[in-house]
Amino acid sequence: MRPGFVSGFVSILGRPNAGKSTLLNRLVGSKIAIVAEKPQTTRETIQGVLTRPDAQIVFLDSPGIHQPRNSLSRRMMREVRAALQARDLLLLLVDATVPFGAGSQSEDARAVELVRSAGTPVLLALNKIDRLKRKDVLLPLIDKYRALFSFEEYFPISALTGEGVEELTEALVARLPEGPQYFPADHVTDQPLRHLAAELVREKIIHATQREVPYSIAVVVDQFQEERRLIRLAATIYVERDGQKGIIIGSGGERLKQIGTLARQEMEALFGRKVFLELHVKVRRDWRDSESFVEALDWRKQLEARAGSTKN
Repeated sequence: MRPGFVSGFVSILGRPNAGKSTLLNRLVGSKIAIVAEKPQTTRETIQGVLTRPDAQIVFLDSPGIHQPRNSLSRRMMREVRAALQARDLLLLLVDATVPFGAGSQSEDARAVELVRSAGTPVLLALNKIDRLKRKDVLLPLIDKYRALFSFEEYFPISALTGEGVEELTEALVARLPEGPQYFPADHVTDQPLRHLAAELVREKIIHATQREVPYSIAVVVDQFQEERRLIRLAATIYVERDGQKGIIIGSGGERLKQIGTLARQEMEALFGRKVFLELHVKVRRDWRDSESFVEALDWRKQLEARAGSTKN
């Protein structure tokens, strides 16, 4: 362990659509989490690592804090609660453009209560200040949160533009203990490429569709073959209704073709190789209520299953 080198684990929490994934990508300097304007885009905890000469921060971006209504959302909230455990710091991210909820049972108060229960130092970041027409709303908003909990410090930021993010990063580093470098300097995330590929396909579907469809899709990579200059992959897009399948495919297959093209282009930019992508759409009715199917979507369990099949 180098003298003066600090390290630790920081969980990013907040309500849906607060901008957690945008912030994580900004902090680590690479796109490792998909981003959309729709709530509950993030479904599982994503690790992102920032390494500097003097520090290493392991960030954990969790799903949005919400009331679970099916097997998928219950699993997401389990990920949130796990992100509260054994962390050096917590970062609660809130959308500064959304008025603070009224009453002790508001979603804002519930989020604060959740981080309070962890017994870990918490910093509050007020995101999306680039969208505020008047900055004088920030102090009253901070006062509302201060009345609920004594946060370590308060940071107005824009994860999109980067405003205030450097100051936030320095404050996190200043509060970390001396410790080892847990990962190599070039390690950015623990996600395998095949999982990131599936997420990029899902992101393009979210952007291309409206209403309930984005919440009813799951993407599973069935085949992933890496060559020196090429990645070949085939993935299945699962939906819950026949009508949703038709929406994703589009007239004459045009929407599915567009989704595949956009996903492939971004994969090639991120992976640094040509990508051959094949997509299929299948109906699996009410998959969000199927605990076994939802659990099987976890890429860590998929790795275990593939490792087991290889041994056999």
